[in-house]
Amino acid sequence: MASDSDPWSLDAFCSSLTSVSAATVRAYRSDLDAFVVWCERAELAAPGGVARTTLRRYVGSLATRQYARRTIARKASALRRYFGWLTRTGVLTVDPSTGLSAPGGSGRLPRVLRDDELTAVLDDPPGTTADDSPAIRSRDDAVLELLYGSGLRVSELCGLRPEDLDIARRRVVVWGKGSKQRIVPLSEPACDSLRQWLEHGRRVIATADSPADAVFLNRTGRRLGPRDVRRLLDRRAPSPTHPHALRHTFATHLLDGGADLRAVQELLGHADLSTTQHYTHVSKQRLRSVLDATHPRA
Repeated sequence: MASDSDPWSLDAFCSSLTSVSAATVRAYRSDLDAFVVWCERAELAAPGGVARTTLRRYVGSLATRQYARRTIARKASALRRYFGWLTRTGVLTVDPSTGLSAPGGSGRLPRVLRDDELTAVLDDPPGTTADDSPAIRSRDDAVLELLYGSGLRVSELCGLRPEDLDIARRRVVVWGKGSKQRIVPLSEPACDSLRQWLEHGRRVIATADSPADAVFLNRTGRRLGPRDVRRLLDRRAPSPTHPHALRHTFATHLLDGGADLRAVQELLGHADLSTTQHYTHVSKQRLRSVLDATHPRA
């Protein structure tokens, strides 16, 4: 499996990652490339020379270099998956990453938009300018209603095709991480905004070269990308807001309203329930704040 040009078998490992997104594969490759450089500086030329203490020293070096705890945790995860694969494929007989621990994430709870912020983004945007035509406004309305009303990831929204939408039945087919498919309901405001965009706004922006399989287009007629979504939210939000905050707000509002955790997991497309459970902490914190602010004996 290993070759003189790739003694670490990184190409083969990345090719084996068929159940994760392309972005995850790129992140793993980047993390492992950095690890290999570190090993080669320590005169370790192949994975067979890596011991458990080697990995612990590497993780420790990341902390010393002041990497964020979340970044260290991701890099440790990449190492565990890589060495686990080497062991399963017979390259190694013992997995040195077994038990490898790293600091958890930053511990910060997902940001949830306040009611006034959400109103400003969805219902009370700034006035139309030369840079914000009616066609652009209709697109932005549809994008933001989908991010909040259906909890889509930005990458999922940007990848939507016309055949994924079923406005008549108020649902959308979403292709999530690892090409996993799920069906998510559409809110009534999202349906209204999508109709306005598809029937009127899109044709104004589309060019002869616009992709027919893209629901959303940017100002030049190309498929809308994550950077375009960040820019449109910068125009609409009263304070700096990441598009993912709308997904966080979607999940938290569902739990605040009594939704079942498993149902929220399915709507968000989380493979692991523990990921969804982060939102229960946000919901409890919000309820505590409401209690403190309104109950006379709180």
